[in-house]
Amino acid sequence: MYSERIKQFENIENLGGKAWQHAVACDAIEKLNIKDCSMHCFHFQQLFELLLKHLLETKSKYSAYPRTHKLNTLLEQLVDQSDFKTDIDKYEAHLTAITVCAEAYRYNFLIDCKTYRKDVAILTPLLDELAEFAKS
Repeated sequence: MYSERIKQFENIENLGGKAWQHAVACDAIEKLNIKDCSMHCFHFQQLFELLLKHLLETKSKYSAYPRTHKLNTLLEQLVDQSDFKTDIDKYEAHLTAITVCAEAYRYNFLIDCKTYRKDVAILTPLLDELAEFAKS
């Protein structure tokens, strides 16, 4: 599902290609019976982070991305520094939640999977917007 959304990066040797690899991991995890969704969250966060950084590198006026892992900051910079337009307010809290839950994975904390799935459902259209922008 996710890997199909950003198929244009399949096996590309750049950050977009790495984002596609994390999309493949998300797709594989969804087929498994894993009660804890933190591993999915880690890969989902990486998917977004690497895709946003790829777009900042290739489509922004500065052709550079910051060292931050905060997805909302990366999206804000993409909107400010490129022709990409979206409703940041619609996604900001959900991007922050994904960033925080990926940190929880790194430190072995359990996350609320029901809430996480709601964040994913809200952010999936943003993934489609980013993929479409990458094609332009």
